[in-house]
Amino acid sequence: MPKPFASLSLDLDNKWSYMKTHGDAGWDSFPSYLDIVCPRVVDFMAERDLTITFFVVGQDAALRKNHDALGCLSAAGHEIGNHSFHHEPWLHLYSEKQVKDELQRAQDHIEEATGEVTAGFRGPGFSTAPTVIQALSDMGYAYDASTFPTYLGPLARAYYFMTADLSKEELEQRDQLFGKFSEGFKTLRPYRLPGESIDLVEIPVTTMPVFKVPIHLSYVLYLGQFSPLLAMSYFRFAVMMCRITNVEPSLLLHPLDFLGKEDESDLGFFPAMNMESETKLELAGKVIDYYASNFSVGTMMEHAERFGTGSRKKDRNPGVEVELNQVEKLTV
Repeated sequence: MPKPFASLSLDLDNKWSYMKTHGDAGWDSFPSYLDIVCPRVVDFMAERDLTITFFVVGQDAALRKNHDALGCLSAAGHEIGNHSFHHEPWLHLYSEKQVKDELQRAQDHIEEATGEVTAGFRGPGFSTAPTVIQALSDMGYAYDASTFPTYLGPLARAYYFMTADLSKEELEQRDQLFGKFSEGFKTLRPYRLPGESIDLVEIPVTTMPVFKVPIHLSYVLYLGQFSPLLAMSYFRFAVMMCRITNVEPSLLLHPLDFLGKEDESDLGFFPAMNMESETKLELAGKVIDYYASNFSVGTMMEHAERFGTGSRKKDRNPGVEVELNQVEKLTV
């Protein structure tokens, strides 16, 4: 009997983007750890024969110093997605024109750096808005992956604010970071986004079915600080819940899941950044190996294509014609 499908993606947030969201000085010099983390994750996935999706920030792709690191992702066969240009988790405050410019600018630079035309998007800090969805559909994107169905978003935001030094204006900009309590009532299954002029599938970041608590690797690693046994038990239970409820999960990774305190000393506010990289990678390997033992793991695009019933073609860039599967609205 074939294993159910599951997708795996990594939001390639860079050091400066964490600093910017956190309100730390010096972010605008664009400090980077991509030259460390990109080859490390590529090797990690190659050891397991896994192909995943990397959501790339356009600002990183615009800097020539990052091209080798980003190029190694597409060269290894991984899917490249759009993670916005400026990585600002307040896209809901953008005008329609600003949204279009933000997405197109990111797409253009990502294509230049990786050779790949993006067909999927994840908003920074799970930020989205109707203007974003409309722009993605107009640009011919196949899917959005910005939904985070958990009740704990406000708690995560409160913790983040407690560790940050933000002005009143900056706090107001970030007032929807990680989502509202009501996000927890949203489905965990992919679905067709509503609207006559919208042709887009939403693939939520999977949280634990029923309980809607986060299960992505950063949270598992955080538990691993206290007990690796507890961390693996938590993840195994989450996988069991996905299997019982017939949820095909979409598991989220972050760069800091693969970096230790010896690699990056300025981001101690992030969960599990007091761990050595060797310890992190060992636990991360156990988590991903268990995930792959229970599911057939692929990219976000493959996840979207599982709901296709036909095909359509759209030009997203001049001279670029990409065939995409047309998605069908699901009953959830």
